[in-house]
Amino acid sequence: MSDAFQSWGRFPRAARQAAHPIVWQTDRLPATSGTLLPYGQGRSYGDSCLNEGGTLLTTATLDRLLGFDAATGVVRCEAGVTLDTLLRLAVPRGWFLPVTPGTKFVSVGGAIANDVHGKNHHRAGTFGRYVRRFELLRSDGSRRVCSPEENPDWYEATVGGLGLTGLILWAEVQLRPIHNPFVLTETVPLENLDAFFAVSRESEPDHEFTVAWVDSLARGRKVGRGLFYRGNFAPPQFDGLPLAKSHLSHGSGLAVPFDMPGFSLNRLSVAAFNALYYRANVLKRGQRLQHYDPFFYPLDAVQGWNRIYGRDGFLQFQCVVPHATARAAIQEILERSAREVPSFLNVLKTFGGVPSPGWLSFPRPGVTLALDFANRGERTWRLVAELDRITREAGGAVYPAKDARMSAESFATYFPQLERFKAYVDPAFSSSFWRRVTVAPAVQPAALPLQEGAPLPAVPLRSSL
Repeated sequence: MSDAFQSWGRFPRAARQAAHPIVWQTDRLPATSGTLLPYGQGRSYGDSCLNEGGTLLTTATLDRLLGFDAATGVVRCEAGVTLDTLLRLAVPRGWFLPVTPGTKFVSVGGAIANDVHGKNHHRAGTFGRYVRRFELLRSDGSRRVCSPEENPDWYEATVGGLGLTGLILWAEVQLRPIHNPFVLTETVPLENLDAFFAVSRESEPDHEFTVAWVDSLARGRKVGRGLFYRGNFAPPQFDGLPLAKSHLSHGSGLAVPFDMPGFSLNRLSVAAFNALYYRANVLKRGQRLQHYDPFFYPLDAVQGWNRIYGRDGFLQFQCVVPHATARAAIQEILERSAREVPSFLNVLKTFGGVPSPGWLSFPRPGVTLALDFANRGERTWRLVAELDRITREAGGAVYPAKDARMSAESFATYFPQLERFKAYVDPAFSSSFWRRVTVAPAVQPAALPLQEGAPLPAVPLRSSL
C-alpha cells in the first residue's frame, strides 16, 4: 500500500491504496478482491481520483502517441498522454486543443473521464465533444470501441463518467486550427457583480475566451469586484513572431519546494494579495498580445503550487447555477466566503448552451464559480456544505472533479441520469468519491474473474510524427 498517489487538493488523504501501473494496451487488469480505479496525473481536487483500500490503475506509462494527421488535426494517443504532450506536438503544426482546462498537466483519459471545460464553453462546449472515439477495457477482459456512432451508450456513460465504467486505453481527439501560438487578450476591470454580467453579455458574441477573477473579500456594493479577461487566437499577421523561452511554463523553473505553514494564508494575506493582484492587472487594461501558455495555464508556471495551502491541503468548491438564479446565488456564495473563510483563488465565468455529451458531465447553461479554501477542518467543511445547499436550492450543480464534501442527496439531485449511469459502472471499479455519494453495499464487490479479451484491431492514421 502507498500514499504516494493523492489528489491535487491533498484532501482527503488516502493512505491505503495499491498502485498497479498499466504499461501496454495488451496488459490485463490485476485480479484483486478489492476495487480498481484509473489514475492519470492526479489533478482532480477531491477524492474522485482516490480509491482508499483499493487499487489504482496508474496510466503515466501508457503514454504513447499513436498517430497524427497534420492535414485534419486528428490525433490518436494512449490515455496516459498529457495535454502538454499534445500541445508540443500540435502547436508547431498549426493546431490546438479545442477545449482545455486551466492546467495542461492532465491526461487525455482524465480529461475524458471528467469531461473538462475551459474558457470557451459558450462557443465550444466540453472536451468530450471532440473525442471521436476511444477503447474501453472492462474488468471481465472485454474491450469495446466507443464513439457517438459505435456503442453510443457506453460513450455517453464514459465521457464524464469519473473513470468508473472501465479503463480507457486510447482515444482519438479532433484538434482545432490556429495561425500562431498567440492570443489577443483584453483586461476589463469589474466594479461589482453587475459589471461581470454586463461585460459577459457584451463579450461573448465576439470573444471565444472569457473568464473573470474576483476578489473574494469584496463586500457590500463591491461584491464581485475583479478583472475580466477576454480574448481570441491571434490572426495571421502575427505569424512568425519569436517565442521567448520564458513564455513556456514547463521551463520556468519556479516551484514551491515545501509545504507552507498553515497560518500563512489568512484574511490579511489574502486581502493583501487581492489588492496587489487587482492593481497590477488594472495597469494592463486594454488589448495586448500574449503567448497561449500564460493565458491558458498561469498556475502551471509554478510547480507544486498546491503546497501553498499547507500539509492539510485545500478544498475547491466549484458550482454552476442557472442564469435565472445566478445573480442572487453567486452573491450569497461570495458574501458567505468573505465573512467566514477567505478563498485564495476565485474564478467566475459563464457556461453556454452547447450540450455536454456525458450523462454525468458537469457543465450546463449558467454561471460557474470556483473558490479555493485552505483546509481548516470543521470550519471549512461547514462552509462548503452551506455553499452546496445554496447551489442545490438555486437549481445548480457541484463539479465532482473538484469535490471533497458533496452529500449523496446533492449528487443525486445534480445528476438526474445517475440511475441510468449506474448500470454501466464496472462492478470491479469504484472510488472514494463514488462510495461517498452513493449508497454503498455492506461489502464492496470483488473484481470479476478476468477473461481473455483480444484487443480490437488498431485503425492507423496518416502519421507525421
